[in-house]
Amino acid sequence: MIKRLILAIIFLVIVVGGLVGFNLFRSQAIKDFFANMQQPAQTVSTVTVEPGVWKPGVEAIGTANALNGVDLTVQLDGVVQKINFKANQEVKEGALLLQMEDSIQKADLAAAEAEAVLAQQNLKRADTLRTRGVGAVSNVDTTASASDAASARVEKMRATLAQKSVKAPFSGVIGISKVDLGQYLTPGTVIATLQNTDVMRIDFTVPEQSLASIKLGQTVKVGSTADALDFTGKIVGIDPKIDPATRLVSVRAEVQNPDHKLTPGQFVQVRVELPEEDNVIALPQTTIISSLYGDYVYAVRPEQKPEGAKAAEGDSTAKAPAADAKPEEGEKQVAQQVFIKLGRRYSGLVEVTSGLKAGDIIITAG
Repeated sequence: MIKRLILAIIFLVIVVGGLVGFNLFRSQAIKDFFANMQQPAQTVSTVTVEPGVWKPGVEAIGTANALNGVDLTVQLDGVVQKINFKANQEVKEGALLLQMEDSIQKADLAAAEAEAVLAQQNLKRADTLRTRGVGAVSNVDTTASASDAASARVEKMRATLAQKSVKAPFSGVIGISKVDLGQYLTPGTVIATLQNTDVMRIDFTVPEQSLASIKLGQTVKVGSTADALDFTGKIVGIDPKIDPATRLVSVRAEVQNPDHKLTPGQFVQVRVELPEEDNVIALPQTTIISSLYGDYVYAVRPEQKPEGAKAAEGDSTAKAPAADAKPEEGEKQVAQQVFIKLGRRYSGLVEVTSGLKAGDIIITAG
């Protein structure tokens, strides 16, 4: 009985030991398998770093206004008699746009003209009598003064009559009418806006630190966004005074607007073009990753070998940095994180001031 019990215990120990040993062997085998398993190669898109030409500039936000643009107003009070325009109509310089009731002014003008004719006739009679020796010189002077006064009243009445109408001061597109027929208007009432958008005036400000870079006649690029600077113009004015509150300088440029895509009052992106710079390293903005520790990119470089393997290759190979080593045929390439310092930005590109050199291969996607 005891012998059987001992045999059973021995058998049980053998079975348990076998199971434990098998599990340990299996776990180690799995670890060894994954440790020695090669990572699958990833397909990526890359770009080679090459120094190029950089186009620096001063960027700002501005406001577009028509070179010729005005809100049309009336100069005298009165009732609207006629409106000769429709919204968005192109009008020519001198075209009659609005007529106010002017019957009283016409009557006053007719009376003034009649008085002027009578005063002129009296002057002729007085002058004739003087030449015959039967009229006094003082009488001629009095009638001449009265004639001049009558002529002046005529001119005044004509000017008053002209102020009862509104004419286009220049050619352009007129906006929506802000008045109605029969409406009583007071001086200064706006009837519509008139804009000629063939040439646009761009007003913007730049920091005082950039004032030395801004010159009259300098080229500017203008657009609705920083990526769509479709309009080109010139700087025509620089304010000689710096705003002491904002430390900004007002600048004005003019741009051609043949397709009328720029609208008065529109906010626009402005870039003042500066002289080009050579040998500047720049990368697409999408390749740069930002973190709490700084900005970095992923560069494709040869895999660094263990220290023991490096020593076995000889002193010359050991002294060469991994970043400068040229990939050999069949040599494994890996992505390495490289921290960089950034500078200026323009048109989707970012200047890299340190961290990269010509010939580096940078991952752009993948």
